[in-house]
Amino acid sequence: MSGKTDEQLAVALSDDLIELGLTEYEARTLVTLVQIGTGTAKDIADADGVPRTRVYDAAETLQNMGLIDVQYATPQRYTVISRDTIVSKLDLSRKNTIEGVAEKLEQLDTTEPATEQFGTWTVAGHDAVNQRVQEFIDEADNELIYLTVDEYLTEDTLDELQNADDRGLDIYIGGISDDVRDRIQDAVPSATLFETLWEWTDTPAGTLLITDEQTALVSVRVEEVETEDTEEVAIWGTGHRNSLVVVLRAIFTWQLETYEE
Repeated sequence: MSGKTDEQLAVALSDDLIELGLTEYEARTLVTLVQIGTGTAKDIADADGVPRTRVYDAAETLQNMGLIDVQYATPQRYTVISRDTIVSKLDLSRKNTIEGVAEKLEQLDTTEPATEQFGTWTVAGHDAVNQRVQEFIDEADNELIYLTVDEYLTEDTLDELQNADDRGLDIYIGGISDDVRDRIQDAVPSATLFETLWEWTDTPAGTLLITDEQTALVSVRVEEVETEDTEEVAIWGTGHRNSLVVVLRAIFTWQLETYEE
């Protein structure tokens, strides 16, 4: 944040407040009050360009949220509460909203997806792919095969592998680097390591997961040249007759049988 002007900081702060659920005018009104401390609707409008009629509506909402106080004089004056209190109230509001969403999701009647699904689904972005991997590991009952590259092995995934081991799953790890092998062996000593037909890290592949011979996911790393960031895109399928599951299961079942022999 260093190096930004007050104007740039104000714009960035307004954007953050909008992300937390405030409207544009509510965010701009609050930021302006933080800057001027105390003022009338005219003062706020003059400082930020918010239409005065919008200031009244925004100020009423901000007061109801406990973010500003109002002095009922003529004209009305507004003052901002402490910055620490603003943060704590916004945090509480966010938590209450999330809890409300979770409660409504539990109550909402939904149709469970079919166990047997033909075709594949696409998920983009490392965080989203990693979340899907962890969900599949968590849902596994008997066996899982897992391959990944160094930067994609997170502590959360290691925790899920440990939980799977505690549930008694057979865990097979293949095609990994020495660093990944050591991290997994420390977390899940009972995991079986096997050699693949190719060096996983030498390919654009990111992560491969097969669970219970009925769910499969494979991702690739996509190099963004302009930003030099590594993105990840995955496809996944589920069901004993799903084409992706059938192909990957056949390849790695054969590899495991050869390795065991």
